[in-house]
Amino acid sequence: MIVEQLYTGCLAQGAYYLESEGEAAVIDPLRDTDTYLKKARQNGATIKYVFETHFHADFVSGHLDLAKKTGATIVYGPNSPTRFEAYHAKDGEVFKLGKVTIKVLHTPGHTTESTTYLLMDENGKNHAIFTGDTLFIGDVGRPDLAIKGDLTEEDLAGMLYDSLHTKIMPLEDDVIVYPAHGAGSACGKNMSKETTDTLGNQKRFNYALRAQTKEEFTKAVLDGLTKAPAYFAENARLNKEGYEAIDEVMERGDRALSPDAFEAAVNETGAVVLDVREAQEFAKGFIPNAINIGLKGQFAPWVGALIPDLKQPIALVTPVGQEEETVRRLARVGYDHSIGYLDGGFASWQQAGKEVDTVESISADQFAQQYTQGQVVDVRKPDEFSAEHVKGAENLPLDNLNDHMAEVSKTKPVYVHCAGGYRSMVAASILKARGFDNLINVEGGMGAIKKTGQVPIVNETPAHG
Repeated sequence: MIVEQLYTGCLAQGAYYLESEGEAAVIDPLRDTDTYLKKARQNGATIKYVFETHFHADFVSGHLDLAKKTGATIVYGPNSPTRFEAYHAKDGEVFKLGKVTIKVLHTPGHTTESTTYLLMDENGKNHAIFTGDTLFIGDVGRPDLAIKGDLTEEDLAGMLYDSLHTKIMPLEDDVIVYPAHGAGSACGKNMSKETTDTLGNQKRFNYALRAQTKEEFTKAVLDGLTKAPAYFAENARLNKEGYEAIDEVMERGDRALSPDAFEAAVNETGAVVLDVREAQEFAKGFIPNAINIGLKGQFAPWVGALIPDLKQPIALVTPVGQEEETVRRLARVGYDHSIGYLDGGFASWQQAGKEVDTVESISADQFAQQYTQGQVVDVRKPDEFSAEHVKGAENLPLDNLNDHMAEVSKTKPVYVHCAGGYRSMVAASILKARGFDNLINVEGGMGAIKKTGQVPIVNETPAHG
């Protein structure tokens, strides 16, 4: 029996490859399916099933392409209508994979169709559960994403409590928990950096599993939830209704454009210029009105949060050699309309004598000497800001910066910072594209500012006990 977690850090997402006696299954695959196909081919195995735990909201799953390329059966649990051919399993139904067995446990709560898959070894012993977004390490799935009709988030939280207490917690303590996400995903609020654990540990240490009553559980899991990223609903729809084959998306987007052709294509299509270089490289020079979202951070989720229209044409500026990777990572979250990339990267734009813009970027020491002369904009999340922030700073979280442009000064210098420098450059690029010219990015963010010891820090988090 082979059980392998295939973890993608950008999306904080775990897919799973299972194999026994030459038969394989993939659980919650990403859209780019080459990894799974290669693994099966190397092992001489046939992919028999693609199991989906629910209609994922934070990425486009690879179920359709994988089934088309292998002939595998797509399996969902109950309450999962689709517009494509799939097998909709009943609660308690079992599937044979070589010498092992996979049992369907319907666990609604995160969504109504959420399903956990229980893996039993060749001796019938419970070995592992693949919980999707039902149970994470340190957390449970948020119950506010699937509200519809008369169903409230409280209703879903109650379903989740029942699912956990009737289907999952009665299992043995040595059962391994394999969730769909880890820390950094917006599908939960308190996830561990660990990507797997035993169920026994989770019973002891997961705050949600320690709740004594349904009311206590509901209050705990709903407290502190932030607004879901804008692209979630569209990704869930694509996973339910279907989408274009990724090979076609890659062919369209992986297209080299000369500086003149790039400029013409942007003007003709109204494409967003998305520059995925690192923040400090971007600051030194970029195409006017380009938005910077670096590949080396949580790239795909930030694209999803800040570009609301999945059909928006996107023209790419990437480090040389990372063009294909960028198109693929956009496709993972449903952005299928890349129109091509700048051939030769930003250097070719400069060599062609095209117009260039910059963002002023200063050290934390410089910030300490001059920040009182302007407006300090902190683009971290509200809980980060409450924990500690620069005295007098204004919190305009990057997630919804577009809704707060009126609060940014157009007359005074605007010092933009985050925790480490990634989000602040994204924010600076957006503000620059909207006509704000007095922008100053603070390198190293809050971490560097604190180290100076020269800037007063405020803590608004209430004391406990």
